[in-house]
Amino acid sequence: MAEIEWPWQYSFPPFFTLQPHADTRAKQIAAWKSLVLEYYRITKQAVVDVREIHTNPLFNNASINRKLPSEAVLVILEELGKSGNASPLDKTKQRWLVYWHTLEEWGDIIYNWAQENSFTGSVCTFFELTQGEDTSEQEFHGLDTEVLIRSLKTLEAARKAEIISFDDNQGVKFF
Repeated sequence: MAEIEWPWQYSFPPFFTLQPHADTRAKQIAAWKSLVLEYYRITKQAVVDVREIHTNPLFNNASINRKLPSEAVLVILEELGKSGNASPLDKTKQRWLVYWHTLEEWGDIIYNWAQENSFTGSVCTFFELTQGEDTSEQEFHGLDTEVLIRSLKTLEAARKAEIISFDDNQGVKFF
């Protein structure tokens, strides 16, 4: 896993408390959004469980003994949701998917790869897309399966692909 370069704010204790002043708070939330997306991109993770955030180094800076409260994490996740970079996995909004690219962007990235590598008209399994040798240099290599499926659904809606099931596998046919 690549090393995270923490921004200066991460070592600034007030960064871990939502600020009351509107302009300061807006800048703080923007910085958190950027940090969350970068962290999940580098670690190739996708799921945030709000109940377990205090075990996550992203929200828990042990070196300054600061933790971001779960209420603040929810505010940040809601903001990420507004920009298309997160969505709740449950009705209680305790588990979220985080996308460092929006689902449409992921769909475009995957579709462009399929076109450039002559996979249009053929089927790729989800495993081949996220774990296969052909994609080892691609940004979507290692992508969470749920994020992959949601991305491919944007391609289905655009009539560029179809998700298919066969035997015990799932795959996608690119058009």
